[in-house]
Amino acid sequence: MSLKSIAVFSGSNFGFSPAYTEGAQALGREIARRGLRLVYGGTDKGLMGVMADTVLAEGGEVVGIITERLFGLGHLHSRLTRHEVTPDMRSRKARMSDCADAFIALPGGLGTFEELFEVATLTQLGEHSKALGCLNINEFFTPVRTLLTHSVSEGFMKVEHSEMLIFAAEPSALLDALEQWQAPTVNKWIDPACAAI
Repeated sequence: MSLKSIAVFSGSNFGFSPAYTEGAQALGREIARRGLRLVYGGTDKGLMGVMADTVLAEGGEVVGIITERLFGLGHLHSRLTRHEVTPDMRSRKARMSDCADAFIALPGGLGTFEELFEVATLTQLGEHSKALGCLNINEFFTPVRTLLTHSVSEGFMKVEHSEMLIFAAEPSALLDALEQWQAPTVNKWIDPACAAI
């Protein structure tokens, strides 16, 4: 697929290791180098702000999508190419999805995990066919990969769906893989009797 716009989910904190900031900067540089538009949560906090700052410093385009509550608290990044304010978190996520050709998760907390698994679920259900991946800085997402494998081994997920998330430690390799990504063509049900439900 031809990628023009990447939505990135990431932490609004920095994490304890400098590797996380360095990884966010590396992703930002690669996004700008490829002429891709960054779509993200619109704040200047944590890795979100680091990545946006880097893309902007490299001459790239950054679109921030922020909720009314966070906007009212003064969390909007002040130098974005463009921003949108949405009523709530659900509409924010939907708008980010609308604006993106693919998704990347950087290390983060509950919000990052929730966003990542929501877009994965929509892909699994066939509601969109957009690539998704994790920038596995410091092996941060390795437990997620283990969890997916465990779900397969316990009969809750097909292997094709566990493998649709791309894991890569380098931004260039991750973006290359997203461009080559193909959506799985199997349905989600493991028991054939359930497929008609």
